[in-house]
Amino acid sequence: MVSNLTLLPETAVYYTLLLTSGPGFPLSSLPDRFLCYLSPSAVSSLSRDETLSLAQRISKSCPLNLTHRRITEESAPSSLTTEELQVASSLVRKFEHFPPAVLRALGQAAVGLSIPDIENGISDNDLEASIPALGEVRGWNAEQASAIVNKLLSSGYQITDGQSLAELGSLVAGLNSSTLRSLPPEVILEAIKLPEFVQQVVTLPSVLKMTFVEKISSSLDHPADLVKCIPDGLASYIPKSLLVFGEEKPNVQDLNNKTWTREQAAMFFNDVIKAEPDFSRLSQSVLQGFTCASANEIGAERFQELAKVMKKKNVKLGEDQLSCLVKMVTLHGIPKDLDSYPEDLLLFLSPSDYAATGSCRQYFAHIGKANLPVLPRESSQRKQLLLEALECLKIPDKQVNKENAEILGRLVCDLGGEYIRSSGGNLLKQLSQCESFLPDQEEAIRSVINSGNTTFGPPVAWSTFTLDELSGLIPVLGHSILQKIPKNALTLWLKNFAHDSHLSREQLATIVEAVLPTRHKRADGCPPDKQITEMVLNNELMPLYYTPEELHACLKNISLENHLSQMLTYAFSIPQLAVMKRRLDEVILFPKLGTLVSFMKPEDISKLKITSADSLANLLKNQPPNDQASAIIKHYISLGNALDATALNAIGMKYLCLLNETELNMIDPNSLKLATLNPSACSQHTKNIWYEKAKRAFSDQHNLPDYYRLIEPYLGGAPSKDLGAISKDKVNMTVSTFAKLRRDSVMNLTIPEVQGLLGMNLKELYKWQNKSPIREWVQKQKQSELDKLHVGLTGGTQEGYMNIATPKFQPPSSASLGTVAMPLHLLPALLTSFLMMSVLS
Repeated sequence: MVSNLTLLPETAVYYTLLLTSGPGFPLSSLPDRFLCYLSPSAVSSLSRDETLSLAQRISKSCPLNLTHRRITEESAPSSLTTEELQVASSLVRKFEHFPPAVLRALGQAAVGLSIPDIENGISDNDLEASIPALGEVRGWNAEQASAIVNKLLSSGYQITDGQSLAELGSLVAGLNSSTLRSLPPEVILEAIKLPEFVQQVVTLPSVLKMTFVEKISSSLDHPADLVKCIPDGLASYIPKSLLVFGEEKPNVQDLNNKTWTREQAAMFFNDVIKAEPDFSRLSQSVLQGFTCASANEIGAERFQELAKVMKKKNVKLGEDQLSCLVKMVTLHGIPKDLDSYPEDLLLFLSPSDYAATGSCRQYFAHIGKANLPVLPRESSQRKQLLLEALECLKIPDKQVNKENAEILGRLVCDLGGEYIRSSGGNLLKQLSQCESFLPDQEEAIRSVINSGNTTFGPPVAWSTFTLDELSGLIPVLGHSILQKIPKNALTLWLKNFAHDSHLSREQLATIVEAVLPTRHKRADGCPPDKQITEMVLNNELMPLYYTPEELHACLKNISLENHLSQMLTYAFSIPQLAVMKRRLDEVILFPKLGTLVSFMKPEDISKLKITSADSLANLLKNQPPNDQASAIIKHYISLGNALDATALNAIGMKYLCLLNETELNMIDPNSLKLATLNPSACSQHTKNIWYEKAKRAFSDQHNLPDYYRLIEPYLGGAPSKDLGAISKDKVNMTVSTFAKLRRDSVMNLTIPEVQGLLGMNLKELYKWQNKSPIREWVQKQKQSELDKLHVGLTGGTQEGYMNIATPKFQPPSSASLGTVAMPLHLLPALLTSFLMMSVLS
């Protein structure tokens, strides 16, 4: 009867444990649906025949259980639960050798194979014969997939066509990019036509996805063909430069069927709306590509229609997009049905604008649900929203009740520490959704929680469910509060809920530190009950069971390099990671160091064999400090590796500015066509170099409308002459982009050129007129000419005056005296004085 009930996973686990805990319970009597929730102890005493029979039942009955978690390329090694991995490991341990018949019978349980099993327990011929079965297994970690593929290729297996590539199935993740690059494009084009192969690309590492795209695009001449052929799992990795349609008409349905990034969709949004006038037929992914430049293609009267479609399809836009859209929607007055528009648009309006639609409380109820982080936290616009909300809700003495907290929603994230303290625990639920906190907010949160006067009670009484409800606050609790929470609650939360939280591995590690004993006994050896087995290695809670000293002693008994990638997805604390690094020093250094990179010294890095962009990507993806990252990049280059598109994407925007002039000059401009970069945060000299390279890279598309989208990230290094040329193309540059241009280039722009660059965003210049370099540009212009723009700019030169930069005699580091307005009749005396002082100096 129970087998027909619909049970929660937690209940099913409990019921399965209850049934199988009795001595002598035959697993053959267990209903198939409960096989998916078996514990390792339940399968420990099976014979080999019973093992194979059970493995076949599990493979047949539990196909969906493998995907009940969020599976991404980062989490792929842990896409199976700890219990699933441990059960698989227990089943595999019944065998020493693995002929094809055993591997086929094991099915999904083959994921329990250890590296020694793969290297020593399977012959070359048996491995090749077992590829169809092994390729259907889900959840291989990086070491397993690489070990199988490397053994297969070294034994003579050849990938001669799309079928032999597709036959690898889930093992494709074990290929490296150099092997993939060596394959003819026709092989990959054939493979991606096979549905079973397309399913495998979703969880591939980024480097492999980019390599697949590179190979596919190399044999297709038209973007429409590329969009049609590319699997959806690879579409977001197509470089922007390959999505320029030019005179070619895009197939809207093909574009609708793929998942794009916002930057990609912006490349073809104009082409799409020319080909498809009915906005409701466009996918959410395509609609997010809206840009101000499309104002040239869409009539003003149709913007309200576009915005309403975006509301229905829940399209998420960025700050510049929303700012532009709201201007066009309100061009002929504020609509009276603002509830029909995206809630995020309201961030750029006021309660008075909403008055015809509803009350200020209704307005702020919508604001509370909007994507508040679209506005920078320090922006005057966001601060004004909070002030108006507090005034509307008439909040007394900085005490926010639960009803008003619900209305404020995400605006609670901007309330100061005094509001948090005065409101007791009323704000904790909303605060747990915030992305970050200021120091005084963190202190106030800890104070409220420590008081115990909240509906959640004191930390000593918290349960697993309390932690789940307040998981967003865990990073700010601090060691003292975490120490008060019952350790069994912390452990159960890590086991059952951590995967669904948005906390990073580093943040989860703070819980591990709280659970571990504060005083660590010196470990003379690995305690008998702490021996690291395959079952322990497959347990994501492994960090909870070892003090740093015990971990160092027990790691000596395993081959760490065979398990490192998987272990580094676990929430090890900093002391534990330091121990792992020390253990690695005693054996061998290799590129899959993950978070351990942060513990490396320059002499360690110089020993690494970084032989490919794959290795570089593996080292940098865990975001080591700049010093280590710079040393890694320099060592990569010193070994003769090229800074090609794959390497540049691995370096990414985080480390792009670490490259020096010599290294930048090594980059082939054509590499920029296949890379996604933005050097706007770099030094001016570096931006100048990047711009010249980008200009050469995209020179063949200079006359196309999409040229601006390609060159935009590099415009911070553009000379005024080039900006003047771009101003003729009606690009509707955002003011935030304009403010990042070279100062000397901005100063040389004429008023008509600035008008041409900003287009419909010209009115935004008023909000930025007190920021450099816009302030200096305004001061240089005649006020009478600025007045003709009708955007409220002030501070220009009055008639009869001119701006002259006064000579600076301070050292270069001193602050500039700036520009001052001088009456014309003082000019001769000033020039004479200037010449005399120049001679004297």
